[in-house]
Amino acid sequence: MSKETAAQRVERIKKEKDGLDVLQDIYVYAVLGEAVNPEDIDRFKWYGLYTQNRNLQDENDNTLYFMLRVKLPNGELNLEQIERLAHISNEYARGTADFTTRQDIQFHYITVANLPAIFTQLHEVGLSTVFAAGDVPRNVVTCPVNGIDHDQICDVRPLVEKVNAYFAGNKNLSNLPRKYKVSISGCNKHCISHEIQDLSFTATKVSDTKTLFDVHVGGGLASNKQFAHHIGYVTASQVLPTVKAVSKIYKEHGNRENRRKARLGHIIQEWGIEKFKEVLHENINFVLKEQKVQDFTAYEKREHFGIHESTVRSKSYIGCAISSGNITATGLLNLLSVMKKYEATTIKTTTTQNFVILDAPTLQAQEMAKDLDAVNIQTKPSVFNARTLACTGLNFCKFAISETKGLAKEIVAHLEHKFPDFQEKISISVNGCPNSCAHPHIVDIGLIGCKVKQNDETVTGFELVLGGHLEGSKSRFGEKPNIKFPASDAPKIIEDLIIKYIKSGYTSFNDFVLKLGNDK
Repeated sequence: MSKETAAQRVERIKKEKDGLDVLQDIYVYAVLGEAVNPEDIDRFKWYGLYTQNRNLQDENDNTLYFMLRVKLPNGELNLEQIERLAHISNEYARGTADFTTRQDIQFHYITVANLPAIFTQLHEVGLSTVFAAGDVPRNVVTCPVNGIDHDQICDVRPLVEKVNAYFAGNKNLSNLPRKYKVSISGCNKHCISHEIQDLSFTATKVSDTKTLFDVHVGGGLASNKQFAHHIGYVTASQVLPTVKAVSKIYKEHGNRENRRKARLGHIIQEWGIEKFKEVLHENINFVLKEQKVQDFTAYEKREHFGIHESTVRSKSYIGCAISSGNITATGLLNLLSVMKKYEATTIKTTTTQNFVILDAPTLQAQEMAKDLDAVNIQTKPSVFNARTLACTGLNFCKFAISETKGLAKEIVAHLEHKFPDFQEKISISVNGCPNSCAHPHIVDIGLIGCKVKQNDETVTGFELVLGGHLEGSKSRFGEKPNIKFPASDAPKIIEDLIIKYIKSGYTSFNDFVLKLGNDK
């Protein structure tokens, strides 16, 4: 009998026991302290759990540690939830806490024995880890300032709530071929990067009185590296039926024989976009409308940093940056203290691992911003820190080749010191492996973890990717100029790129590095 493939193994595991049904086993493992069945470890993902790399683990410590991702619907956290997450971080996760590119938060050093207590404490404040990972619909991403932004196209919060409610713990969607990522945006800056979502809905004004939603499908990175395809427009009332229909198509037709070809975009690659639209129309009772495809905001302008007056009377929102999402328990408690001082109540996280305080008092917003800056929560981040992303990295991720979070901080500090007067925003992504969790192919400078030779020794390093960009139909993936280097050289490598750009005569850093990427 031939050995089962990775895909066959996962499909068998899911068929034998649904990922949602592993919760009772988690409690049994926690109480009895028994070794976890390897197949249940796979199912643990349905509750946001991934086994952790032993890189920082003492050689005498045989504990099985996990990363735990907590799902934040709408990216939203109130004071009670922030305080609870800080407590969980300090009590169970050695002070770790990171915001993610899907507006979630995740912890490290989690043990099975502590999961019942953690789940209870999350539930008490209205949070959950269900469907935070696994072959399921992931967190629906949306603009953090939607509903309070004067310049928004429309308020999509009711739509997001409906789609979240449909997805939440839905057993009909607990066995998809792979992960499934949806976005809904009413943002005039298009800040949620619809181009790389499996399914997205982007509001657009077609007249003074009419708003439609531009539907894109099949975007992704890593094994499904392609930009999403525009397939038409729907009304607000047609968003949820379209979500249901596309979800059904994905569940029934997605590839279950090869996990590297199992995303929604792979169906489109196989069928072509016209067949996909034909099958979609067979599953809905309306026809997607044809309109001129709207123009989209350039990636470097998709942000909400600084102080902005809200649509809520006497309130402002403050966009804040932290280094690569690395908020930590200390950062959460500092944020909580400042928010309480100024009687702010709510934040929303962003898809760039940052967050926005939604309800700062307008008359005290400047003072509040100063207090935030004093605890290293930047309201006017540098052109380097504002757009720097980093994945989990070698310290905790079992797939990583190179460390990321610390290096990202080092790169930003180095560039801020070397170029204090540089004004152009530069996007940087530091990835520990080729899986693209921090989106290296769509930024100005992407670093992808790899092994390299240094003085006849093999060390951790990175391969350079240059010139990625998101802007609707003008989007492009970065190019590899065949440059690899040890991790320790990364700050100097990027410094040299900026020096060459300054001397080049180019007026766009992205255009400059794209040329370098193409000059292989």
